[in-house]
Amino acid sequence: MEHSADRTPEYQENSLTLIGAVALGTGVMIGAGIFALTGQMAEMTGALFPLAFLSAALVVSFSAYSYVKMSNAYPSAGGIGMYLYKAYGSSLATAFNALLMYFSMVIAQSFLARTFGSYTMQLFDTGDQEILVPALGVGLLLVAFLINLSANRLIEGVASFIGFLKIGGIIIFGVVGIWASKNLAVDFSRTTPDSGISSFLGATALGILAFKGFTTITNSGSELQDPHRNVGRAITISIAFCVLVYTLVGFAVATNLSLPDIIATKNYSLAAAAKPTLGDYGLWFTVVLAMLATAGGIIASIFAVSRMLAMLTQMKLVPHSHFGMPGSIQKHTLVYTVVLGLVLTAFFDLTRIAALGIIFYLIMDIAVHWGILRYLRQDIHANLLILFTAIILDLLVLGGFLWVKIMSDPLVVLVAIVAMVMIAVVEIVFLRKQALAKASS
Repeated sequence: MEHSADRTPEYQENSLTLIGAVALGTGVMIGAGIFALTGQMAEMTGALFPLAFLSAALVVSFSAYSYVKMSNAYPSAGGIGMYLYKAYGSSLATAFNALLMYFSMVIAQSFLARTFGSYTMQLFDTGDQEILVPALGVGLLLVAFLINLSANRLIEGVASFIGFLKIGGIIIFGVVGIWASKNLAVDFSRTTPDSGISSFLGATALGILAFKGFTTITNSGSELQDPHRNVGRAITISIAFCVLVYTLVGFAVATNLSLPDIIATKNYSLAAAAKPTLGDYGLWFTVVLAMLATAGGIIASIFAVSRMLAMLTQMKLVPHSHFGMPGSIQKHTLVYTVVLGLVLTAFFDLTRIAALGIIFYLIMDIAVHWGILRYLRQDIHANLLILFTAIILDLLVLGGFLWVKIMSDPLVVLVAIVAMVMIAVVEIVFLRKQALAKASS
């Protein structure tokens, strides 16, 4: 079964539209961003969390510049993996940072799956959530896996349909929540006892996790219509739209729940915010909305990340084994992606999943900006000042987040470090074997 042809992914040129790409991107962004991060951000920085969303949008706007410029020049199904390859070649830097992105995207899927379980359980009067929440998340991942085995048209259709439903529903939630609130003023002086600059930066980092779904769009370059223009357009539209939605919903939550209530219900704060003013109907509406949003996000994320891993395999930058499975390399990477997501969903809680995801993502993001600055700036006509600003903002946010986690949950930082060391060691061994095999042939 180990034939060279098996390493070649199968892509359907012009099988994705601009609207479909935007739906895939916003599907991942909105699914993770609003429904579970709001409470975690409030826990870090108090009532300033709506401003932390705006701060995250500013950081992401500078970061997105690099991806737009690269996607216009080098559209590819490999997305960020290909961008890193263009900057660093077939090197450890490319493989290591591409795998950081891969794992951060798989982590995002687990984050969405857990969020799905947390919200779904609000419909039932049961206290046995430790088992049921991950079980529901695992079930959702399996359904998303089956959908991703189908044709691109079906994936795009499902993602677009769910995307339009949840976007409309979230806007309704935000508008009605603010309209029904008895007090439209948000007291930004309400902060947590440990609030400070580092806490605000930490909350901003979590907010970035709410926007990072735009990177899934970069993996559609081989299948999107007019990719040299539309990948960048889809990224820009997705980010701009999510800024509007996050701001609206953030203020809706802040005006309907007290700060202690937001923190206490951090895994399902939107559902909790809907109940005081809209009653059980508001709760049910928000839970169904969350279920749709997280389901659409997982479908979109699996679609993108499995293609990136397939491209890395094709470039012989990561080890691969068929494990006796038939079919193309894309089907294999789809299986690996879902299995890893299942493990994370079953054994990690939402807070730690989010922490691992943002650490991996920000390190990779800095590598992308540095690669463009060092090697590709002239080729793609990138602005030096914007690249420097993006790197500095990432470093500030990452530093603040690490400081908060070292003080509150050092284990998750240790896990992140150990995981990165393991990735580096595996890649060093694999790339050396590849070099020796090439030299002997």
